[in-house]
Amino acid sequence: MSMMRSIAARFAIATALAGIATVAFAQETILRSSDTHPAGYPTVAAVEYFGELVKERTDGRYAVEVYHSAQLGEEKDTIEQVRSGVIDLNRVSMAPFNGIVKETIVPALPYIFRSEAHMHAVMDGAVGDQIKAAFEPHGLVVLAYYDAGARSFYNSKKPIETVADMQGLKFRVIQSDIFVDMVAALGANATPMPYGEVYSAIETGVIDGAENNFPSYDTARHSEVATYYSLDEHTILPEVFVMSKAAWDKLTPEDQEIFQQAADESVVRQRELWAAKAEESRKTVEAAGAKINEVDKQGFIDAMGPVYDKHVTDPVLKKMVEDVKAVK
Repeated sequence: MSMMRSIAARFAIATALAGIATVAFAQETILRSSDTHPAGYPTVAAVEYFGELVKERTDGRYAVEVYHSAQLGEEKDTIEQVRSGVIDLNRVSMAPFNGIVKETIVPALPYIFRSEAHMHAVMDGAVGDQIKAAFEPHGLVVLAYYDAGARSFYNSKKPIETVADMQGLKFRVIQSDIFVDMVAALGANATPMPYGEVYSAIETGVIDGAENNFPSYDTARHSEVATYYSLDEHTILPEVFVMSKAAWDKLTPEDQEIFQQAADESVVRQRELWAAKAEESRKTVEAAGAKINEVDKQGFIDAMGPVYDKHVTDPVLKKMVEDVKAVK
């Protein structure tokens, strides 16, 4: 009986150790996700929420580590890392993909969207699906489109009320030809520059300002060095949450469904967080002394003809532009 008990005890210990090993092994599949924004930012929080859902629904077989604040590099660098599979997941603005996935040119066009509600309807529909499909040949799978609000110009010199006020000013823009050409069409000078370098560039006078949404203007502290924020709202540019196709293809169909559902639910969370953050940030920068003004928006819209003429020459893109305009 003693020997039988000993064998049983050893079997129980072995079984327990095997269970521990299984759990440990399950926890080893950790996916790294990059974001340039700081902790607590709506996109960072949304991807963290996505990770929580994935971990829960895969019983711990997958976990997501979110590296915020450009810890893994600025957006241009991390795009290449996720395409090659070095990074598994990435939350990036749509614009840096313009030179890689031509279909991303359309949502980056100035004044293509009439409102945030219009942008949601477009990106949640057939045009959004068309853009998603266009990413896959480039080693990327689109999991979600996130809100980034309307982008407007801000600077350290003066309020901008008309296109004439843009003359000669130097603005940082996203590393995108569309943004460079948009600024040129308004009579200003564009300087493509990584997001993390903008504060010091404005502070030292290398540039006069930049363009972005209220939460970025607030959290990157650009409002401290560029106090004039002018509501031209030239783009309502969605952000994209992508996964390396190499990592995606390793998932079972069941896990792919879990990941996609978690991403869909993270969109709902992100939109709620975004709306709250945008309102909060506007109040924060106003209280700190930022001067916010309306602009003659029609003048800005009228100046965009050359940008469309240059960037919307492909028949596919021309059709997409018409499809976007037709969405109610």
